[in-house]
Amino acid sequence: MTQKPTACLALADGTIFYGVGFGAAGETIAELCFNTAMTGYQEIMTDPSYAGQVVTFTFPHIGNTGVTPEDDEHADPIAQGMIVKWDPTEPSNWRMTQDLTTWLSSRNRIGMGGVDTRRLTRAIRQQGAPHVALAYDPEGNFDIAALVQKARDFAGLEGRDLAKDVTCAQSYSWNETRWAWPDGFGTQEAPRHKVVAVDFGAKRNILRCLASAGCDVTVLPATATAEDVLALNPDGVFLSNGPGDPAATGSYAVPMIKGVLDADIPVFGICLGHQMLALALGAKTIKMNHGHHGANHPVKDKETGKVEITSMNHGFTVDAQTLPAGVAETHVSLFDGSNCGIKVTGRPVFSVQYHPEASPGPQDSYYLFERFAAAMDA
Repeated sequence: MTQKPTACLALADGTIFYGVGFGAAGETIAELCFNTAMTGYQEIMTDPSYAGQVVTFTFPHIGNTGVTPEDDEHADPIAQGMIVKWDPTEPSNWRMTQDLTTWLSSRNRIGMGGVDTRRLTRAIRQQGAPHVALAYDPEGNFDIAALVQKARDFAGLEGRDLAKDVTCAQSYSWNETRWAWPDGFGTQEAPRHKVVAVDFGAKRNILRCLASAGCDVTVLPATATAEDVLALNPDGVFLSNGPGDPAATGSYAVPMIKGVLDADIPVFGICLGHQMLALALGAKTIKMNHGHHGANHPVKDKETGKVEITSMNHGFTVDAQTLPAGVAETHVSLFDGSNCGIKVTGRPVFSVQYHPEASPGPQDSYYLFERFAAAMDA
């Protein structure tokens, strides 16, 4: 680096990384994670599951395809900031409408380039997801001691309910289907099933996958009760992804899920929805060392022996050792053996830890939406 650093990342243990800032000037305090996806930085930054986190991208070329509103998974970036190896280059892509730096700046999000992201990723893996303070000052003036103290004072994500911060304010309907060349997004005009999707931080592509599978989708806020859900007389209920500690969100979501389970209708959950379904069934969740964040995670289906490459984004996991009788583990991570799926024996109730809607990532697991639709057909 031949110029004065304009960005600084302070870890709670006192480790300091310097770099070049881009996006919005300022500072933010968060948990630090790393994402190994080679594409989809815009989808990652707008994924509500990243609330309270700064994302380190292990892939070095971030920003080279610009951004487009079509790829937003939420109206605004949810991740607090991004750390990259190279400063964003001049973008080149026929779909782009804006460059990454301008997009971040207009949405008050901090970017930091010029960082040895391999070293930073090793630090995350070795010590767990650290608490950090990220600052960008065009003049390069930083109070290092103050930044380290702010990182140390950060309460972390354990015990925090963040779903309320990212859920929708009121219910709405959804009929947009998945993007397909050359027409773009479509519209579901002949749905077969009425589905209620409970929004704990739902990505738009999840709702598109439900619509593509033949569902007329009504989205309800995270705080919806079982009475709210069942009043719509759904054929099935979907529990979405989301951020934070499932045990904290579960304080109000678990009673709702139990009420839905009593109604004996198909239930499908992913990510946070998967974790809270497990809680409602009597299992427990635990905080992971550094979580799973990326689009290349191998997961084995224990029933078929098939291996899927999946997209993941979670810092908590279901403790498979606590699954009660009548609840079977269906999928496991081939990285660390952690739980990646459950089902209730003899009932159309199942969930997975990963993101079958991808965006970004492989589409190996789209069949789960069709399985949900088949359960409603039955």
